[in-house]
Amino acid sequence: MRWEPSRDQPAGLVFTTPTGRVTDLRSLNRMLTVLCRAANVRRVRVHDLRHTCASLLLAQGVDARTIMETLGHSTITMTLDTYGHVMDTTLKAAADRMDAALGSGEDERENRGAEGLEGPSA
Repeated sequence: MRWEPSRDQPAGLVFTTPTGRVTDLRSLNRMLTVLCRAANVRRVRVHDLRHTCASLLLAQGVDARTIMETLGHSTITMTLDTYGHVMDTTLKAAADRMDAALGSGEDERENRGAEGLEGPSA
């Protein structure tokens, strides 16, 4: 077979038929089911993989605009509305990391006192 995509199909497809044509979603999900069964893992759909991709990218601190473009959403609002719950968790984790990096005033004073160093009083 010769790989030859049709003229009107989008470029950059990840999944195609052996001849380069667009794979319909039902066929793709059937293939994924077969692969999951062979790997002895829980069955997932392609849509589940999109959600996992977005959630993992957000958890790693990737910005929403990049995720929007990766998933092919038409607007950033769609991305934010769909994955806002993940972003809330990510924002909390970022705030906790910032707090740990900067340290709180109380911990800093305790550390200086423990080392016998006097710093400016707060």
